[in-house]
Amino acid sequence: MPSDPSVHSAPEPPQSSQERDNTESAGEERSAKVAVTLFPLLVLAGGAIALLTPGTFTGFSKLINPLLMVIMFGMGLTLTWPDFALVVRKPLPVILGVIAQYVIMPLLGLAISILLQLDPALAAGVILVGCAPGGTASNVVTYLAKGDVALSVTMTSISTLLAPIFTPLLTLWLAGQYLPVDAGTMALSIVQIVLIPVVLGLVLRAIIPRLVNSVLPALPWVSVIAITGVVLIVVAGSSAAIFSAGLLILLAVILHNAGGIALGYGTAKLFKQPIASRRTMAVEVGMQNSGLASGLAKQFFTPEAALPGAVFSVWHNLSGALIAAYWRRSSAKQAQRQLVEEQPAK
Repeated sequence: MPSDPSVHSAPEPPQSSQERDNTESAGEERSAKVAVTLFPLLVLAGGAIALLTPGTFTGFSKLINPLLMVIMFGMGLTLTWPDFALVVRKPLPVILGVIAQYVIMPLLGLAISILLQLDPALAAGVILVGCAPGGTASNVVTYLAKGDVALSVTMTSISTLLAPIFTPLLTLWLAGQYLPVDAGTMALSIVQIVLIPVVLGLVLRAIIPRLVNSVLPALPWVSVIAITGVVLIVVAGSSAAIFSAGLLILLAVILHNAGGIALGYGTAKLFKQPIASRRTMAVEVGMQNSGLASGLAKQFFTPEAALPGAVFSVWHNLSGALIAAYWRRSSAKQAQRQLVEEQPAK
């Protein structure tokens, strides 16, 4: 979708983050909305192709990490330094959300693995999904759900920057009983795959904002294509495991995602956060960077361990789109009721 170059024709940048969002976000949001809606369909199609012709993609496993780096670089390009100001202005919801992210999902992954008696590879994969940072599509889903977008961006950013510390440590603690975990090497890999590309994108956004702004509407599609590529490679390498345990993996993913959404919302409600923040925390906790989890599982565990992340990539976008549509419709009905109530009686 083409951007609007006239928005950036003035010699000076927008005066505030809010003004910047108002002028630049329309095309980006439209593109992101379409991308996140079509994403599950594209990944499903890619997965089906990989299952039917697994030999076509089995030799591309070395491309997983570069594809993930492209995704994280794109995420960095969407960020600006003021996005982190919310940590100072409203620290409670940000801290609460990040803690919930790294407590609820890892423990929930372990509980589901025990409940369903998953084999070691699948259990390690489910737990690794839970230990991953927030999903890159969560900001769009939060916007569609009428949540707090600023809080969503900050939570995703902070959880991503903390991933080199918490993801390997939590994986070692919870998944180490199933498969050996080299936490130190995993941390270094996350720095290379996640931290460096995100920071590089953030710096480029600050140095050449006009050029970056002109490509923002295309970034959701870049992420969609890259994640689809990751899923293609993972599914092709584990086609036999999918046919033998596909329904069990799907059940584990659904329980993990639904539990994260429900507990994220409940945690925010327990701490008396406003409705917009509750929705944001539900989305942020329930949606994981499952592409990263698939890549790490493929690199450090087995091809079968990467399957939960691949399935999660499809399911959490589908469930996120559905819950966003429901909450958006609820907000519209509530606003209409308030408008009627505020009208003077005739």
